[in-house]
Amino acid sequence: MEVNGDTSNGKIKKTLNIAIIGGGLVGSMAALHLGKKGHQIHLYEYREDIRKAQLAKGRSINLSLSARGRVALAEVGLEEELLQHGIPMYGRMLHDLNGNMTFVPYDRNTKQCIYSVGRKKLNEILLNTAEKYTNIHFNFNRKLISARFREGQMEFKDPITNELHKATADLVIGCDGAYSAVRKNMLSTPGFNFSQSYIQHGYLELCIPALDGQFAMPHNYLHIWPRGEFMMIALPNQDKTWTVTLFMPFKKFEDLKSACDLVQFFDENFPDAIPLIGEKRLISDFFSLKPQHLISIKCYPYHISSKVLLLGDAAHAMVPFYGQGMNAGFEDCTILSRILDNPNVQIADVLKSFSECRHQDAHAICDLAMYNYIEMRDLVRTRKFRIRKALDEFLHKLMPLKWIPLYNSVTFTTMPYRKCLENRNWQDKVLTRTFATILTFTGCFVIVYLYNIFFALGNRN
Repeated sequence: MEVNGDTSNGKIKKTLNIAIIGGGLVGSMAALHLGKKGHQIHLYEYREDIRKAQLAKGRSINLSLSARGRVALAEVGLEEELLQHGIPMYGRMLHDLNGNMTFVPYDRNTKQCIYSVGRKKLNEILLNTAEKYTNIHFNFNRKLISARFREGQMEFKDPITNELHKATADLVIGCDGAYSAVRKNMLSTPGFNFSQSYIQHGYLELCIPALDGQFAMPHNYLHIWPRGEFMMIALPNQDKTWTVTLFMPFKKFEDLKSACDLVQFFDENFPDAIPLIGEKRLISDFFSLKPQHLISIKCYPYHISSKVLLLGDAAHAMVPFYGQGMNAGFEDCTILSRILDNPNVQIADVLKSFSECRHQDAHAICDLAMYNYIEMRDLVRTRKFRIRKALDEFLHKLMPLKWIPLYNSVTFTTMPYRKCLENRNWQDKVLTRTFATILTFTGCFVIVYLYNIFFALGNRN
C-alpha cells in the first residue's frame, strides 16, 4: 500500500491509508463509514469471500437489528434496504410445557420492534456496497500472522497457497472478532488491560423448516422456551424457516448421548418443538454438531498511540442474550466516524477519545447481556417480572421522556449503555422508596386504626 502525504505532525490527513483486519459485519461497516470520507481502505479477511461461501452451520446465531445498528446503516444509506430483508419482531412469544404461548411485547405503548436479519445477507449487502467505492480494496484469504503496529507493518499468509504478503498502513483497525489476532498483538503493550470469561453454558443450532411453504409458527416474534436452567429460542428467516438455538450447560449436552436420550429430553422440556423440527431432523442436526462456547471479553484502552484501534467483538465480545453484539459494533463505527469529522484533531487524540468514551458503555452492555440470559431463561416466567414490566409500561406511558424501561433504552434508543444502566438503577431506587413510603403510611394507618378500636373498647368497659 502506498502512504499518501506526511503524518509527522500526527494530524489527520485528507486521505489516511487504513488497514481493516476482519471482513465480517463490523469490518465491512467500518470500511463503508471510513471509505465514505475518502480514506484509502484495505480490508483483510482470513476467510474466502462470504458471497461465494456457505455459512458455517452451527456457528451463526441469528442477528437482531435494533436502533443503534439502524443508525449506522442509515449513515451509509443502507437502512431501508436492510429493513426490506429483515423480519419485524414485536416481542417475545413464550412457550410453556403444555405448548401454550404467551405474548410479551417489547414496547406495548409505541409498538416498536427489532428485526431478524440473516448474517450472510447483511454481509453481502455491506460488501456489495463497499465494492462500489474505488478507494475500498478487498483482500480475502489473508490471515494476519505478525505485526509491528507502531511502524504500521503487517504480514499476512494465504491459508490456501501459504503465500506471504506484506503491507503497511497509517492506521490499523482490528475488527477480527472475539479471538482477535490484532488484540493478541496488543497484549504485551504496557497499560493494556484485558479479561475474558467463558460461561458454563454453550449453544447449538437447530432448524424448524417451512411448513407447506409458510412459517410453522407466528413469525413476528422471538419465540422462547424458558426452562430455568436452560432455554431454547427461535428467530424467523426470510425463507420461512426458523433458526433455533438451544442454550444450556455443557453438562446437560454431555448427558444426551443417544437419540433416545435426546427425544426424551425434548419430550419433557420442549414437547411442542418436536413436531415443528421433526424427530429425524432433530436427531440428525443435534448429533452432527458440537455445542459452541460463549465468551465475554473486556479490554481497555482500545488503541495504541495513533497506529491501532479495536472495534466490535475484538474490543468487547459479549454473550448474545441482549441482541446487541452487532448493534454495539455498528455503533462503534458511528462514534469513530463522528469523532473523525473534526479535521484539526490529531489522529492519536481521535483514538484516545474513542477509547475513553466507549469502554464504559461496552463494559455495561457486556454485563447487561450476561444478566439478560437469566431473564430470558427464567425470570420471564415469574410474577415479579410481569408486575415490574407492567409497572414500567404504565409509567413509560405517563412519562415517556422521563421513565424509559431498561430494555427500551438499550434497544430502541442510542442512549449510552452506561446511562441505560444508571437509569435503571435510579428507577429501582425510586420504586423502592415509593413502596417503602406506602408501606410506612399503611402501617401507621393500621396502627392508628387498631389503637382507636382498642381505645373505644376500653371506654365501653
